[in-house]
This record gives sequence, structure tokens and C-alpha cells, in this order.
Amino acid sequence: MASRDTKKSHTLGINTRVIHHGDGFAKNTGTVMPPIFPSSTFKHGNPEGFDYTRSGNPNFKILESLLASVENCQYATVFGSGVSAITAIASSLKSGDLVLCEENLYGCTVRLFEQVFQKFGLETKWIDFTTINSIEAIKKINPTMVWIESPTNPLLKIIDIRKICKIANQNQIPVVVDNTFATPLLQRPLDLGATISLTSTTKYINGHSDALGGAVCTQDFNWEERMKFAQKSLGLQPSPFDCWLITRGIKTLPLRIQRQVATAFSLANELAKHPSIKWVRYPFRTDHPQNDLAKKQMAGGGAMITLSLKANQTQTYNFCKNLKLFTMAESLGGVESLVCHPATMTHASLSSQIKEKLGINESLVRLSIGCEDSIDLENDLNQSLSQLK
Repeated sequence: MASRDTKKSHTLGINTRVIHHGDGFAKNTGTVMPPIFPSSTFKHGNPEGFDYTRSGNPNFKILESLLASVENCQYATVFGSGVSAITAIASSLKSGDLVLCEENLYGCTVRLFEQVFQKFGLETKWIDFTTINSIEAIKKINPTMVWIESPTNPLLKIIDIRKICKIANQNQIPVVVDNTFATPLLQRPLDLGATISLTSTTKYINGHSDALGGAVCTQDFNWEERMKFAQKSLGLQPSPFDCWLITRGIKTLPLRIQRQVATAFSLANELAKHPSIKWVRYPFRTDHPQNDLAKKQMAGGGAMITLSLKANQTQTYNFCKNLKLFTMAESLGGVESLVCHPATMTHASLSSQIKEKLGINESLVRLSIGCEDSIDLENDLNQSLSQLK
């Protein structure tokens, strides 16, 4: 039998932590699910210290507490979208600062850096962080910040977070990791040395395609202060209702992820056998270029699959449109399966030269695997593949 001290030191499991959100700011009602606090302003001098929702709201605090628990960190700040979270971080930099970026980032991240912040003197340099030379590049370039994704969108490259953070930390360079595809259930960037773990809570964290949100998690109090300042001063705050929806959604995150990952792995293996497919990218398949690193760094291969068809753009579009259970749409991470054509959707803002360099071509397809029955998704993919001509 465990001693009383052992019981006290026991850390609650992830399934328990996502369900028990702590203070719901409604102690006198006995409500199990926290209510929505849609108020724009609060009476001066209230015990909780709220004044104006742009600078704080009970629904923000509830979700931030949950996210900090799941990310295993001290601080979490929520925003109105994933792009709002990116904006908050980028806005903390100044003219002349250089951000060293992984070349295969989310298209809206690229657009924000290249078409918005570049006008204010923020510089970016893009490199392939899967190469050996990338570590030397950090030392040589000495950037103000390093910005990576892993797995990347849409090519699912796996970046060695620990190795990059080790070098960056030695040189006091903050590292931002966009962890949207993995979620903290499969990968914890802060535990690997990252300064900031960024996520679009619109995706897996919420999981129901009905709310927008973003979050920045960190162990660094100074970065927490910067994020709170950006949330308030730039008006990047989420809505209380969206925070309530995301708080509801995160309660089933472990269950959803478990099913989605298992289905994605099975489908990736089946798709790789199909004669109409050139190649399949899935981090936990042995043919993935960074498979060993993925298994070392991640608890699972995720629920995203990227594949290249033996088809032109028209045929690839027809494949996407002929699917019955995969909706052709932006976004990912919901309970419903989605299909995306990155070249004309998520990464449409990139120049044709950049897309060609990265390998985001007309035959590339990105699948977000939902919670449907695996056999039904497999049959749907096969019927659409059979129509390729």
C-alpha cells in the first residue's frame, strides 16, 4: 500500500487533467461545466481582479489553466486564432531583428512574416532544419529567434527539437515550436528545450471545427508578460464563447487523438500500397525520412497523412471532390476527416517558385484523419482513387 506522502506526490493523469479544469468562477452554483462569461466589462474592485475582457476574462483563465496543465508548463496565454498567437510573438520583436525559420512552415505564417512584418523591418531567413548544416547556421547567423514546426505543414518533416534548442539555448536565442500537428499529447516542445510552444487551438485541442483560437505556452515569465501585453494592446484576445467551446473540446482530446492516430497509421500503410500513389508521408512509417527521430521525439505519429498522386492538378482535384467522407476544406484536427490541396489552399499565398522548391506541387494531397470508422475511410479513399484517369 502506498504511503500517504506518495499519494500526495502523485501527478494526475492526462485524461483526468483535461476533464477537471479547476476553478470555474461559479463557486456558489455547483455547476460542473464552467459557464460562459460574455461580459465586456466588470465592476471595479471585484475579488477576481477582472476589469475589461480585452485584458482578461474568466473563460480565458479557465482555458489557460487547462492548457498549462496539458503542456506541463507554468504559463499559457490564449488568443483569438493561431495567427493571432503568431502575431503576438512576432510583435514582441523589433525592426532589424532576424527570425531564422524552417522553410516549410504553415502558409499563413510565411505570409505574416513576408507580407506584414517585413514592412516594419523584421527580417526572416529560411533554411531546411532537417539538414546537418542547420545547426551550424544557428551559430553563424546568430538570429534573434528560431522558428520551427514539427511535424511541418504539409510535408510532415520532423525537426530535431532537442538538438536545435540545445544550440540556441547556449547562445540565448529563443526557440518557437509550432506544435499544432502533434499536440502536447504526442510531443512537448518545452520539455525538449523550446522557449515557446505555439498551437492553433482551433485544430485538435478543440477538435470540433466550431471555434477559433490559439495559445502560447512557456516556462519563461518574461515571455508570459510579453504575451499578456500583446493580447491586451493589440486586441488579439479570443471570445469567451470560443474559449468555452475549446474548454469543452479539450476534455475529449486524449480519446480523440488515440483513435485518430491509430486510424491514420492504418490508412497510411494501406495507401502506400496503392498503384495510383507515388508516395505517402507519415512520421511513424519506416519509409519516412526522419522516422527514427519521430519515434524518439513523439509518442505517436499523429493524425495527418500527406501523399503524392500519380496525377495532374485536375485529376488531383477530382480525387478530392470524389471523396464522400473527407470534406475538401481548410483546417484540420476535427472529429470529421478533411482533405486539402495545399498548393491551392493552405499554401496558395506562396510563390510558384517557393512551392516548387519545397515540393508543394499540384499532385500533393493532405489528409486530416477524423474519428470515423477506419474501414469506412479506407473504402472512401479507394473508391475515389479508382476513378483517377
